[in-house]
Amino acid sequence: MPDKNKKLVVLWTGGDRDAALTMVFMYTLNAKLKNWWNKVTLIVWGPSAELLSKDKELKDYIKKMKDAGVTIEACRACADIFGVSKELEEIGIDVKYMGETLTEYLKGDEKVITF
Repeated sequence: MPDKNKKLVVLWTGGDRDAALTMVFMYTLNAKLKNWWNKVTLIVWGPSAELLSKDKELKDYIKKMKDAGVTIEACRACADIFGVSKELEEIGIDVKYMGETLTEYLKGDEKVITF
């Protein structure tokens, strides 16, 4: 059983919808619901921002994650490149410049997994 004091950061960068649904989102939500990790953060970065902005099912899944207590952040630079910052903010995602934040996660106690 994992240490409940551990923190997980899921860095989602891919634009593959099937991978998002069957791996990234499924694991992220269950990691929180089943208390595999004490704190779970999902970062939307790169092509995933554009995919999320256009897909209702993915947006609904994001709501489930938020309701379960998953922290959701997105890279503002990437979202701006794809022109989707506003759409991500409208579904309750904290859109901000993530370079420094990701660096702190990598240097800190968080475990970072990338998809």
